[in-house]
Amino acid sequence: MDEIQLNFNPTTLTILNVILGFVMFGVALDMKLSDFKLMRTLPKAVAVGLTSQFVLLPAFTFLLVYLIEPRPSIALGMMVVAACPGGNLSNFMTHYAGGNTALSVVMSTVATLVCVVLTPLNISFWGSQRADTAAILNSVSLDPFGLFTTILILVVIPMIIGIYISERHESFANKIKKGMKIFSFAFFIVFILAALATNWVYFLEYVGVIFFIIVLHNAVAFFTGFSAATLAGLPSRERKAVTLEVGLQNSGLGLILIFNYFGGLGGMAIIAAGWGIWHIISGMTLALFWSKRK
Repeated sequence: MDEIQLNFNPTTLTILNVILGFVMFGVALDMKLSDFKLMRTLPKAVAVGLTSQFVLLPAFTFLLVYLIEPRPSIALGMMVVAACPGGNLSNFMTHYAGGNTALSVVMSTVATLVCVVLTPLNISFWGSQRADTAAILNSVSLDPFGLFTTILILVVIPMIIGIYISERHESFANKIKKGMKIFSFAFFIVFILAALATNWVYFLEYVGVIFFIIVLHNAVAFFTGFSAATLAGLPSRERKAVTLEVGLQNSGLGLILIFNYFGGLGGMAIIAAGWGIWHIISGMTLALFWSKRK
């Protein structure tokens, strides 16, 4: 698996990059600058969420890798996913679960902005702590500044544009945001499935190896958010928001970074793509469970 390069041509990768930009733009159309006021009213909850996202989860992922000893490409793929900000589904699922949706939106927005620095930093730092994953980083000559630039262009700038339109052209944003979110999300899911179909032989060969790892890693992510929020004494609604924010990673960004900087290395790409599918199932299951409880 460490030697497999998945089949993604440059044109396909460019399309995937554009799709991610549209996804982030569509998500931002639901945001306002006034949302950031919540950082003053719930600073503790925001701090717990961001700390869980960018400090605890990468650290616990490294510990999990140490315990289960997966193949180097799988291990580094887990680190890349853990270094990404929360996924765009967390806001919807938090609302469905009866959590604090406004808090979820603020955490998603702030995490997306700070991931420009923290995602490359976490990948470089944790990936270099093991000889086998450091060898992969060295073989591709990973450039943290290149990662910074990619995330800035594909994630942060579309989000800033979306927030600007939401603020300055609210009626226009209201007209297009629903269709934009549905189109971009559906297209992104189809694209991930198409990527799996293109490399179906590899997926079938290794799905048994990686499925347990993905489920376990995702469970660690949810547990990290929930435990941190509980230990911090956050109320139920804030605890739900933090848990879902940490458990639902932006694996689409992870997949793009893997194809842009690691040549679609098999174990890394399959982990990110598999996470992208599984966290929808696990997140909806948890949100449904919470929605049924008083």
